[in-house]
Amino acid sequence: MVKHETEIAVIGGGLVGMAVAFGLRRRGRDVTLFDEGDHAFRAARGNFGLIWVQGKGATLPDYTRWTRYSAAKWPDFAQQLGAETGIDLELSQPGGFDIFLNDTEAEAAVGRLDRLRAAVGGDYPFEFVEPARLRDMIPEVGPAVVGAIHCPEDGHVNPLYLLRALTAAFLQAGGVFENGASVMKIEPQLGAFTIHHTRPWHAGKIVLCAGLGNTELAPMLGLQAAIRPERGQILVTERIRPFLKYPTIQIRQTGEGALQIGASQEDVGLDDGTSAPVISEIANRACQIFPLLEQVRMVRCWAALRVMSADGCPIYQRSQTHPGATLVNCHSGVTLAAAHASALAAWIDGAAAPELLESFSAKRFDVLASSAA
Repeated sequence: MVKHETEIAVIGGGLVGMAVAFGLRRRGRDVTLFDEGDHAFRAARGNFGLIWVQGKGATLPDYTRWTRYSAAKWPDFAQQLGAETGIDLELSQPGGFDIFLNDTEAEAAVGRLDRLRAAVGGDYPFEFVEPARLRDMIPEVGPAVVGAIHCPEDGHVNPLYLLRALTAAFLQAGGVFENGASVMKIEPQLGAFTIHHTRPWHAGKIVLCAGLGNTELAPMLGLQAAIRPERGQILVTERIRPFLKYPTIQIRQTGEGALQIGASQEDVGLDDGTSAPVISEIANRACQIFPLLEQVRMVRCWAALRVMSADGCPIYQRSQTHPGATLVNCHSGVTLAAAHASALAAWIDGAAAPELLESFSAKRFDVLASSAA
């Protein structure tokens, strides 16, 4: 029987797993990536495509620092992927807006960001933009809008092109891609792991990037994935003339001219179906922000499940009982892709990494539980 071996196994072929696998392969490691295939939940393929700094880290200031670190690396990261694969990721980082329809939500958002700015020592760029100035920047803004928050470090990218480019770059670099079946079991052994896939594989190290699937896989390696699904729904319109050069948290215009509209947050378990009332609410808000959308046709909609921790921040955790196993859970697969492919991959590989990574250990949830008790 042929023995299948790899130095590092990465479980999960979404944006998080692909970025980590690409980064490890760039470091010269023998990497095999295992992906469940098209019957998985596929959070990466339902992504909105934002590279978003604004508001990240309200409960954990190091998440703000980590997000800004990744956003700053994105231009070089996109250039590298484009040069290696010929794929234009449609990266644009002109700053982004969170747009408000009433004073209450605007004041609450400004208050959150003021507190966040104080928590990180004052170095946190954002400003509130009054309606008149906002309409100078985006003339199509409607009369119901009371203002917006602008963060100059925000941007967006085509998430499907990103996933395609990461996959292509990983394979071109000599990575191995095992696709189309679930990892059924992981058995820790002395200094190694056996992965039961379509055939047994032996790995020296293993990285769990399987999203919601980590809830089943993590306990096999002495880890706990303290995560839950959160549904988000997205509408896509027909292509229209370019008018929105800034991404917003609610609406962005793609490179081909279509608009993506979203921002719902729903606790519905593992239901990734669409809901007419939520779609209607999203569409109504979008039309208040940009009245021109009332004459634009919607061509499709979909829902996807975010992978959310208790505090909304990533989880990066090494197993204490099974050295060589690492858990990676994160819902910001686009924003953090540049950091995952660089500093996080280096940390997984044993190199020094930013000290702030320790803040994302799952041990923080033990502290929160103790405080609640």
